[in-house]
Amino acid sequence: MAGLIKREDIDEVRSRARLDDVVGEFVTLRGAGVGSLKGLCPFHDERTPSFHVRPQVGMYHCFGCGESGDVFTFLQKMDGVTFVEAVERMAERTGVQLRYEEGASGPDREEVGRRQRLVEMHQVAESFFREQLQGNAAEEARRYLADRGFDRAAVDRFGVGYAPRGWDNLLRMLRGRGFTTEEITASGLVSEGRRGVYDRFRGRILWPIRDVTGRTIGFGARKLYEDDQGPKYLNTPETALYHKSQVLYGLDLAKREISKTKRVVIVEGYTDVMAAHLAGVGQAVATCGTAFGEEHAKIVSRLLGDESSGAGEVVFTFDGDEAGQKAALKAFELEQRFVAQTFVAVEPDGRDPADLRQQAGDPAVRDLIESRRPLFEFAITQAIARYDLSTVEGRVGAMRAAAPVVASIRDAAIRPGYERFVAGQLGVGIDEVAEAVRRSQPAAGRPRGGDRGRGERQRGPAPQQSRPQQGGSQESAAYESRTAGRIEAYAEEFGGGPAVVPEYDPAAVRIERSALQVALQQPQFVNATLFDGLNGEVFTHPDLRRVHTCMQDAGGIRTGLAEPATWPEKVLGAATRRGDERIATLVGALTVEPLPAHDAAGVERYSRGIIARLFDSDMARIAAELHSRLQRTDPTDLETSSALLNQLQILEQQRARIRQLM
Repeated sequence: MAGLIKREDIDEVRSRARLDDVVGEFVTLRGAGVGSLKGLCPFHDERTPSFHVRPQVGMYHCFGCGESGDVFTFLQKMDGVTFVEAVERMAERTGVQLRYEEGASGPDREEVGRRQRLVEMHQVAESFFREQLQGNAAEEARRYLADRGFDRAAVDRFGVGYAPRGWDNLLRMLRGRGFTTEEITASGLVSEGRRGVYDRFRGRILWPIRDVTGRTIGFGARKLYEDDQGPKYLNTPETALYHKSQVLYGLDLAKREISKTKRVVIVEGYTDVMAAHLAGVGQAVATCGTAFGEEHAKIVSRLLGDESSGAGEVVFTFDGDEAGQKAALKAFELEQRFVAQTFVAVEPDGRDPADLRQQAGDPAVRDLIESRRPLFEFAITQAIARYDLSTVEGRVGAMRAAAPVVASIRDAAIRPGYERFVAGQLGVGIDEVAEAVRRSQPAAGRPRGGDRGRGERQRGPAPQQSRPQQGGSQESAAYESRTAGRIEAYAEEFGGGPAVVPEYDPAAVRIERSALQVALQQPQFVNATLFDGLNGEVFTHPDLRRVHTCMQDAGGIRTGLAEPATWPEKVLGAATRRGDERIATLVGALTVEPLPAHDAAGVERYSRGIIARLFDSDMARIAAELHSRLQRTDPTDLETSSALLNQLQILEQQRARIRQLM
């Protein structure tokens, strides 16, 4: 993992990156006002576009689900990469040479060059294999695919190809394209033996294995001919690009659906992924010639975002045979890696998704996934199935086998339910099962898998442990208290009945919100001195006042004028540092919400006018305070009265001038 990237390089990448181009790879965008685009949100299901992008400021925001951020945030959420990986990816795309802080390790330029050559080589190889599939020699391969229910459109969608029989067809082609023998050997596309260097894949159907970004990094191959003495399935070996423990086949096609639905479906093979996607299960992925392991679990967790919500689902599908059951129990061992709910879907007749689709149609595949059972229930059932429950000894043995499974459930709230499940399966008392579970727990007396249950993580800390966010509801309450206090003071001074805290004036709030929107999107039309110097009291709604405070924390309008490309992000960062998620979401919305104007001239007129209205409101507030002071001034104090009247006169002159802009 690379170290800390210099801030100025991150800013340079951000300024060069075209957010609309990146988002456009996932979302169809169309115009939504001056400088704004919109489309269907990739993070949640919707029918009406509420996802807005403002390329000029490099920010997006969904008014449906509240997701917002910049190009790096978008890549992190869509591709499941880290911030550093997102920056490095965009740096490669925009041609920025990154520098790293002293002592931090960055990618070696020569190594990056070698990797890029490998990527190019795999693209060439994929095109070669796909072309070969349409030739006369690939008739057996086409027949196999057709018999499995995959037509030409499906084959093209997944990039399926054919490696011709012969020793060096691919090798000769790659050499002809300018790749050296050393480079070709490093790719894993060839093997070395007594005959020298020769094609690794010969006479086989091939599936391109792609990383999360869609780059081909390896191949999986199935044999077709009886005289092929190799294994049924043969994959690319470990290379600089391809690490089977860190790759999930189909992830490049499934990532968007996984992010949107918060569900990932783990199937066993390449054809199962194809069948699932074609049947409408677009979250399907598969491991590549290895069991589902810890690194795969990390990939899934990043895509689901389950480190915080716990609302996602991981569904494992396995064959009903003994090997499939073992794979399911292996997955159970990894269950504690997920905060997401884990399930198993096993077809009663032992058919995998590819066979099921071929024999029973697309609906059957969808029904299989919807018939999923909790992984705990499956593991308990498998543990019990090994015993003869018609005997006392068998029931005791089954209870002892099931107890550790129940004890490993992290969510204490659902553990008693599974204790009742075991008791019902065995026909014994629930107290007996509960005691067996207690005895099987670790010495510390708590369930395996951590100090806190999943349910606790989902529900959050107990009320007495929770702390309000900085600038959260306490600030709102304090503001309303101060307002009430001021009104009471005025009432006491001038009379007029009991003090009442007024509701927010919708018209005033509309002006305040629109002014902040302009300040974020069009700072060039805002007087920096006046705006940055505003007293927060001019913003009657506490949320809007906190946005203004975040702007001040970010350096004010002067920073917006000096660094317009990063200005909204700096304000968003200020809100994030304050720990105020609601305000951060509001900043995102204000940044991308289209201004009510149809052209550049209209944007300027609107922007200057709305800012003028805000300044007028501030002047009205100051005038009210001056009038209040004047009424409380001793009539004999001519000097003070004269000064206050002079200030009121100047203020009214300024209000008259500024109203010309309104």
